Amino acid sequence: MHSLFQYNWQVRDEWLTWCEDLPEAELLLERTGGVKGILATFVHIIDVEYSWLAALSGRNADEFTVFEYNSLNKVKALTESVKQEVDEKVTAELAKDLHEKIKVPWAEETFTRGEIINHCITHEIHHIGQLSVWAREIGIAPVNPNFIGRELFLKKS
Repeated sequence: MHSLFQYNWQVRDEWLTWCEDLPEAELLLERTGGVKGILATFVHIIDVEYSWLAALSGRNADEFTVFEYNSLNKVKALTESVKQEVDEKVTAELAKDLHEKIKVPWAEETFTRGEIINHCITHEIHHIGQLSVWAREIGIAPVNPNFIGRELFLKKS
């Protein structure tokens, strides 16, 4: 599963590089679906990953919002600032019982550690699909989403 987090981070970085050619207005434009904008989608992805993984330790995480991270450079800095902590957290959590029930502060029900970890993975992939739709709507080829060819599964994690 760790390779899927690495995949998400690699694809996220490629999308953030892809965004460098877009005017800021395009990044902030309200769109149909998802969280309604390109930049807002990245902030949402990072926020969800960070907050769910923090909840595995029983701690709350401050919410990241597009109001605070309202430029491409700020979003790039945010993802870089949390990536190592998230990577260490993922590694630690994957070594624990994936069937253990976890209570998160924002929900009444409990979830297994494995559900939370898998949710973090699939959540980002879902939103990358939305970014691909928006890319095609503005006439620019999206980032290649293939896992194959990235050699991530071969890396020790």
